[in-house]
Amino acid sequence: MSGYTDIRAGGWVARLPEGWRPYALLMRLDRPIGSWLLFLPGLWAFAMAAPSWGRGLWLTVLFGLGAVLMRGAGCVVNDLWDRDLDRQVERTAGRPLASGAVRPKQALAFLLGLLLVSLLILVQLPWAAILLGVLSLVPIALYPLAKRLTDWPQAVLGVVFSWAAPMGYASATGGLDAAAIALWAAGFFWILGYDTIYAHQDREDDALVGIRSTALRFGEKTRPFLAACYAVTLVLLLLAGWLAGLSWLYVPALLLPAALLARQVVTIDIGDPALCLRLFKANRDVGLAIALAFLIGRL
Repeated sequence: MSGYTDIRAGGWVARLPEGWRPYALLMRLDRPIGSWLLFLPGLWAFAMAAPSWGRGLWLTVLFGLGAVLMRGAGCVVNDLWDRDLDRQVERTAGRPLASGAVRPKQALAFLLGLLLVSLLILVQLPWAAILLGVLSLVPIALYPLAKRLTDWPQAVLGVVFSWAAPMGYASATGGLDAAAIALWAAGFFWILGYDTIYAHQDREDDALVGIRSTALRFGEKTRPFLAACYAVTLVLLLLAGWLAGLSWLYVPALLLPAALLARQVVTIDIGDPALCLRLFKANRDVGLAIALAFLIGRL
């Protein structure tokens, strides 16, 4: 395939049976960063509120598997909506539905399978978490539509990808409280920032085909917008830690993720799609550093 793309058809995916490869690419198994980013707000919740190490580790396993499956399901939904648009965008033209490697009926059957396996994981959780899991299907389904109707589809994705925070908190504690809401809001603003970076990869193609985004809305003003998103994220993380009764050690522990976020603000170049992708992927380390800060705050 010529042109810029983030599809990774080589590596371990190339060693799969030929018939499996398009489905692995359809659910983005070649790019695990999306599963990481979907999972990490849940990890924050376990690190902040799990009643024991055993419970926290069990939930980590369940949510890790669930993140891979639900991120894959979300990608199938997105690509079904966007297959005609994807053919017109350089980065996405090689996606299995856009290229014809997978037909829509096949994708729907695959989607059903992913959702059924996800349901088996979901029923292991408390009822409050199960209800939140079912409700998450609404913003997942609406996200592709948001790209056509609003300049803020990244906000819809922020709701989707931060959903693991309240779900994880409810799984750990059986319910929600003010600390869980602050954690959810922190995740939302973090995602609003990093997905704006991601959207700059497609800014010019998106403008031509009618896809809207915060990258197009803010353009050259992306740096101050990003700084504001990340500043609000850190304030809300501090609030969540205070509401959860963490020790003073939590505050200095947040300096590492704060430095990693500041680096993204300082170094971003919206005209360099490869750099935008690297900065976007760097948010895995940011999320892990935040989880570590929560664990330190419980000492």
